[in-house]
Amino acid sequence: MKDKVVIITGAARGLGQKYAIEFAKIGAKIVFADINSCSDTENKIKELTDNFLNLSLDVTNYESCKSLASSAKEKFGRVDVLVNNAALYGALKSSRFEDIDENQWDRAMNVNVKGMWNCCRAVAPIMREQKSGSIINIASLAALYGMPYAADYATSKAAVLGLTKVIARELGKDSIRVNAVAPSMVRTDSAEEFLGEKAERGFEVISKGQILQKTLEVDDIYGTVLYLAGDQSKFVTGQTIMVDGGSVLL
Repeated sequence: MKDKVVIITGAARGLGQKYAIEFAKIGAKIVFADINSCSDTENKIKELTDNFLNLSLDVTNYESCKSLASSAKEKFGRVDVLVNNAALYGALKSSRFEDIDENQWDRAMNVNVKGMWNCCRAVAPIMREQKSGSIINIASLAALYGMPYAADYATSKAAVLGLTKVIARELGKDSIRVNAVAPSMVRTDSAEEFLGEKAERGFEVISKGQILQKTLEVDDIYGTVLYLAGDQSKFVTGQTIMVDGGSVLL
């Protein structure tokens, strides 16, 4: 991954920030972006490299996504990897499917599905021109398990799996790989916000439903993303890799 150019969306905190840090550690050139401030991420990246770009991004706006891709190419000359991490999760209110606020449903689809589509189509022309690239879409166990009281989130992440397969087939002739990573609930600020006061009980219940009965931590997932980004996975595309402790066996 040394000197490869990696775009990471939703990098202000949590998993996105972790991906940015780990890619920086192995010598990648990092473009990290979020609708929220990435100042904390930038401070951490500065300790590792000066080959980075900190940008503001609204994934629901295609022009914002195109600007991100163009800025990355202008600064570094190419785009090798896109980690589509930006998503609504902690901000969603958990409720029965019939009680979900319609505006919340629309926001979840707009960010989690349209936002990912926007980012993919923004980087695709650059990757096509260079005849290489890896797109990694962050999905969720919720899509395959059918996470109760989160129909909006689970449905949006199920759409991500379908989108991943379609784009993988369309971009394969240009040697661009597209895969999804589907983690179970990771202990992040967003997860704790979603679970609220029942967070610890929620993590306990989820871990007991896994073959590996422990809570998924941030450090447990980034290795899979690094694998899909690098040449070690150069013949892997259109796949969903579960990082869920053995909750769902494909």
